[in-house]
Parts: sequence; C-alpha cells; structure tokens
Amino acid sequence: MSGIDACLSEALAIPGVRGASLVDWTTGLALGVAGEGPNHDHETAAAEAAELARLTFESSAFTQAEQAGPAEEAGRADGPVEDLIVTARGGYHLIRFVETAFDSSVFLYLWLDRAESNLAVARFRLRDLTAALVLS
Repeated sequence: MSGIDACLSEALAIPGVRGASLVDWTTGLALGVAGEGPNHDHETAAAEAAELARLTFESSAFTQAEQAGPAEEAGRADGPVEDLIVTARGGYHLIRFVETAFDSSVFLYLWLDRAESNLAVARFRLRDLTAALVLS
C-alpha cells in the first residue's frame, strides 16, 4: 500500500512516462503531481483530463447495464469505466479511475512518450499502482 507521493514516484518509473498526476475528476484539481506536465502545465492538463473523465464516466453509452460478468459475480461495485486512453501524435494520455472507500472521484493520469513507452505495460503497471494506492 502506498500514498500519493510514493504512487507518483512509482508511476514515473514506468518506461516512457513523462509525467503523472492524481486528479479529483469532480473538481479538476491535481492532488499530486510528478514529472513533466503536457505543455509544462500540470494544472491545465488535470482540469482538461477531468472534463474528459467526467464526460466518459457519466455517458450513458458507457454506463448502460451490461451482462453480469466476473466483477458482478464477485460482488464488486466498480464503476462502469476502468481506464481511458487518448492517443496523440507524440504520446499517450492514460487515465485510470481509482476505487476508494469514499466517493471514488479520483483518477491517476499518466502522460507517456509514444516513442519510448509500451502502452500495454503502462496499463498493467497503472492498474497495480491504483490497486495499492491508499487515500486518507
């Protein structure tokens, strides 16, 4: 289990990651940042990523009832979206929603260099980081 600073430090160790932040998607505020931000501005990137996350998470296209799968069978109350990937010409923007004991309104945002990163590896590592993240 790790806190915000440790989680962000570990995120920067993922190959190709240029920057990472933990963002509250209801307010758009960055709760913690590490590394470089897109356009050298973590706060603007956090606000814009929060808008995208909010639109996706609340969209009926992604929240419609699906057939019961392993998550429902195990009794988990996960949200309808696990992560988002935006591909840009020079990089990837990866958003992973964090399950919390309270309102679960945060996500971990990674900005990756497209030439130096492996998207699949980043997704798996991000999943593990969010599972170990402890917010209090």
